This record gives sequence, C-alpha cells and structure tokens, in this order.
Amino acid sequence: MAGSEGDASSANKLTRPTNADVARLVGVSTATVSYVLNEAEGKKISRRTREAVYRAAEQLGYRPNLAARNLARGKSGVVLYIVPRVAVGEMPMQAGSRMTTELAGRGLLQVQIFETEDDQHVIDAIKNIDPVAIASLFPLSAKVLDMVRSAAIPHIEIGALPALGDPHLSVGELRVEHLASRGHQRIAFAYTGIKRWRPLGDYWLQGVTRAAEARGLPPVQVADVTQDNAAQVVTDWVRDGVTAVCAQSDEIACLVLYGIREAGLRCPDDLAVMGVDATPMAALSSPPLTTVEFNPVAVADAAIAALVSELGYPAPPAPEPADIARLIVRAST
Repeated sequence: MAGSEGDASSANKLTRPTNADVARLVGVSTATVSYVLNEAEGKKISRRTREAVYRAAEQLGYRPNLAARNLARGKSGVVLYIVPRVAVGEMPMQAGSRMTTELAGRGLLQVQIFETEDDQHVIDAIKNIDPVAIASLFPLSAKVLDMVRSAAIPHIEIGALPALGDPHLSVGELRVEHLASRGHQRIAFAYTGIKRWRPLGDYWLQGVTRAAEARGLPPVQVADVTQDNAAQVVTDWVRDGVTAVCAQSDEIACLVLYGIREAGLRCPDDLAVMGVDATPMAALSSPPLTTVEFNPVAVADAAIAALVSELGYPAPPAPEPADIARLIVRAST
C-alpha cells in the first residue's frame, strides 16, 4: 500500500505542468515563456505572443515560481490590502480572504494591513514591503496617497470601481425606497462625530439625498450623532417631523437607537432607523436593526479583475452591479 501511494505521489509530481509544457503548446521557447510569466523587463515580445502564453498557462494550470518572478521584477510580489479602520462589518475581511486566495493562484501574495488613526505604519509597510500594487475599499488619506503616487505604485480603490455600479447610489435607493414604502416622507441622515470618517458619511449621504429628491421628498436633515448628543438630536428630529433615519453605519445607527431610548421615545413608532454594513451588532441591537449587507464575493471579484488587469494579467469578467448589496429588514423600521 505504501508503495502504491509513493507511486501515485511520484506520478502527480511528474504530471505537474512546467514552462516547457506551456512553450510546446504555444510553439515558443521556454525562455520566452519565462520572460512573459516572470514579467522580465527589456524583452521585446509581441502582445500576441504574451496573450498566447497567458492563455496556455491558464489552460494547463501552470503557475510561475513566485520567487523567480519577484527576482525578475525586482519587486516583492506583494499586493498590499488596506483594511479600513471604520466599522463596516465583516465584508472587508471576507472579501480580502477571497482576494488572497485568487491572487495566490496568479503568483501574487496579498498582505492585509489595518488602518489606525496614525497612517505612519501604513507608510512604513509600503516602504518596507515595496508592493506591486495597493488595494483599499475607500480613499487613502492624503499623506498615504502622496507616497503611493510618488512611488508610482498602482492603487485600486475598490469602492470606486465601475463594476460596483456606484454603490452609494444603489444603496441610497435601497434605503429610501424601503422607508418610502412604509410611509416615511421626512428622512434624516446621521453622521459620525469622528472627523476622519466624515468623507464616508458624505459618500452615503449623496445616495440617500439623490433617492429622496427623485421621489420629491423634503430635504434630508443632517446631524452628527455622538453618545453625548444622541438624545437631543433625535428629540429635535422628532419635533421637526422626521420619522426615519438613515445612519452612516450600523455603529452610528446604534447610537441613534441609544438616543431614542434616552429621550424616552420608541423605535420604530416614533423614529425608524436604518444602518449600513450588516455588522454583527445590528442583529443584536434593541430593536434589531434594518441594514444593508454587501456581497463580499462580488466585491472581491471586482477588485481581483481590476488588480490583475492593472498588473497585466488576463482579467476575469467583473460581477454585475445588481449583485453588490441587499436589504436586511428587521424590527427597527
């Protein structure tokens, strides 16, 4: 039995595709295959030949040696994936995990790094790792972006990819359509009180405002919500006739729920509340929070397509925009 297993193992090793197999399929030299797949600089190889080599490698399931590619390029072979500090549920990690697996199949190593208030460790990571590309869900800070541009490193801002179909607008439409269908006319928007994440609030507010305007609803009221002012903000909203709130995130939506309780009001009877991001806390809040969940597979696939295309690999088809997000309706609306 041991001998049979050994023979099978040897056979598997012998049948693994090599660059010679790719060369035979295309009808070129092994050197040409090596130059193309390891992206060697200074070699004049036609676009037609390069595409043929990529197709043959994909057909045979051949993957070049990562160390050889990195040596040829003088690069680390690393894609740096910057995970946002702001609470956005589990989607960034789920999408990042899929990206890591898929990029590894193309000879690329993805390293995840988490944002903090101080951008210096992100800058240090870029300096020390020397990535071939950087991916982020949201815009980079001005300091990090300046460094990325000066180093001429490709940057993929996933949230802005055309394949995602303007998620701020589609999510705004999901939220306002749901609230309007339940009779809500006057809607407010709850911002974070943290200045750093104000631009993300601007992003989601644009979608809510656009959807409200399209239905002829009154202007969306806006306020920053913190633990200290939550009760006063919701009291003012109810006094002004607001009946529903779209929050910048599930975290801010939970602050609104806190304010409702502190003010002696009821949700959704006095004020309906919606979040976005589908964080675990949303299902456990009181009452459970209506929110928007993103499809991590669709987000990851859009990012992968953009990354491999930017780096010169044949890109897989991008996902349809309709697959990006869905509404989770709970008791808060």
